[in-house]
Amino acid sequence: MKKYNFIISTIFLTTLFLSCTSNSTVKELKQGNWRGEITIQQKQLPFNFDVSKNNDDYKIILHDGDNPIEIDEIEVRNDSVFFTMHIFDIDVKAKILENTIEGTYTKNYAEDYILPFKATYNKESRLDDAKAETDFNGKWSFKFDEDPADKKKIAVFKTEDGILKGTLLTPTGDYRFLEGSSDSGVFKLYAFDGNHMYIFEGKLTDNDTLTGEYWSGKTAYKTFTATRNENATLPDASTLTYLKDGYDKIEFSFPGLNGTQVTLEDEKYQDKVVILQLLGSWCPNCMDETKFLTKWYDQNKDRGVEIIGLAYELKEDFEYAKGRVSKMKTRLNVNYDFVIAGTSDVGNASNSLPMLNKVMSFPTSIIIDKNGKVRNIHTGFNGPATGDYYDEYVLEFNHLLDDLLSE
Repeated sequence: MKKYNFIISTIFLTTLFLSCTSNSTVKELKQGNWRGEITIQQKQLPFNFDVSKNNDDYKIILHDGDNPIEIDEIEVRNDSVFFTMHIFDIDVKAKILENTIEGTYTKNYAEDYILPFKATYNKESRLDDAKAETDFNGKWSFKFDEDPADKKKIAVFKTEDGILKGTLLTPTGDYRFLEGSSDSGVFKLYAFDGNHMYIFEGKLTDNDTLTGEYWSGKTAYKTFTATRNENATLPDASTLTYLKDGYDKIEFSFPGLNGTQVTLEDEKYQDKVVILQLLGSWCPNCMDETKFLTKWYDQNKDRGVEIIGLAYELKEDFEYAKGRVSKMKTRLNVNYDFVIAGTSDVGNASNSLPMLNKVMSFPTSIIIDKNGKVRNIHTGFNGPATGDYYDEYVLEFNHLLDDLLSE
């Protein structure tokens, strides 16, 4: 029955877009507030965006919690709208109706990744009649039930302006800006950055324990348990990835965006502190770190420091990878260097840098002193959604770099 329903839905969506091309009247995409919904695993993921227009140019601001994302590759053609999701290789195609737009959300880089998309005009909030009680506020020791016992995480929640907000911290990064509602001991939280889609639903089983379910994208599903614990901690992110015995330096040769091989032996990096950023343009934590490093580099580049982004992209094709990284570089106004280091599989990344014990996650940052010696390797990145954790990281980063730049 599920397969039958999927076929019917596909036929409907195909017919929808065939009809889009037959109407020569160009419809306007209404300016103002919209609530979008993407259907994942028979559940609705809501999010908000604003539409504005200057002359003939539309702009969309996607509200990823407290993180606004600008979308400006938008085309209105006949009775349809087409737009690309920020820097990602993802397109939305939808028919413009009276107060809704309806169509599909497609990840172009993934096989058969097409999801139903709908948006309703004049919807300013993510949920109707949302509440945010204080039952969940605080810090929780969190575990997906299928994970090993040592893979604990930390959930942090707070109520703010009638909304339940929070995030999930792991040893390799955070789940960024979760927001939603809570009522009578039950919560629903959502996150959508244009690429990654998260739904958390949980309930209190007693005052200090909660259980719930998690959905992500087309297929990922897990159950979880959490216990209230203000003293919950995670492993030190500077101890997870390290140099193998006998190594004190990093060596590589990867093509830059112009195709020329880049190494740490190049004159540009001599006698300077160098930060290597292992990342991918598809990775949300990487985008948070890139924004942080971009601002920091612009303020400190004259002090004798360089940053090289080692990009691990979704496809092996150099031109494809170059295009994704170049778009990210332009959109985020990044002024430091990038190379194409390989594909996004962590095993591939580990093989490309054999002096490391392993690459656990993207991003990973490697800080190298003026003599070429590795002084710190930081796995993952806890971004602005983590609050105090982010502030603590910024202080530690600046303290370390100030010391190395003064040597």
